[in-house]
Amino acid sequence: MENNFKEILTRYPEGSVENLIPILQDIQEAEGYLSEESVASVARYLDMPASKIYGVATFYNQFRFTPLGKYHVQVCCGTACHVLGAATVLEEIQKNIGVESGQTSKDGLFSLEVVACIGACGLAPVISVNGNFHAKVTGESIKEIMDNYRNQEKS
Repeated sequence: MENNFKEILTRYPEGSVENLIPILQDIQEAEGYLSEESVASVARYLDMPASKIYGVATFYNQFRFTPLGKYHVQVCCGTACHVLGAATVLEEIQKNIGVESGQTSKDGLFSLEVVACIGACGLAPVISVNGNFHAKVTGESIKEIMDNYRNQEKS
């Protein structure tokens, strides 16, 4: 990351606090998340406390502080999905992969995120795994879907 970090900072040579969010966005794009080391480096670069950077980053739900799993599961909880059972789907996924929203499984295989709307209301309830949509999912279909991803690891 050190080389990536230096390259990112060259885009913001003035070291201004106004660039905090774009810097954090670029780091997350490069790293996949905001590590403790990257936050500390940004704090030094911008000459501000790391706690202020965490304060800004935790305010926006776009920032993550843990790496995503190999399979990033997004559960849509928009209106159509909510009405058609997204809460049950989410509960089943949490039980199946053993993590809550915003977490990554210990084996690094799955991460889970609840999103406001995926934009596929006609497929509700819908989940996305690494951008692959699964339509009209049910609590019962979750096990099969997650097992298919697990089995990809074995082959």
